[in-house]
Amino acid sequence: MALRFTVQGDDEQETAAGLQLLLTLGLAIRMPPRETVGNGWMARAVPRMTTARTDDGPGRSVSG
Repeated sequence: MALRFTVQGDDEQETAAGLQLLLTLGLAIRMPPRETVGNGWMARAVPRMTTARTDDGPGRSVSG
């Protein structure tokens, strides 16, 4: 299971402010604020510790 937290705003500054709140909770930026087609702006953050596939095989825990 992958956890992603999304922030949506009317403009880049509002979205960046919301993303900053997620960063204060210990999350890491996955997608910086980007303009979406007709729906304002969006940004994403993920937990710092994630499970990802490495060259050693699946399921290794890596710091993101």
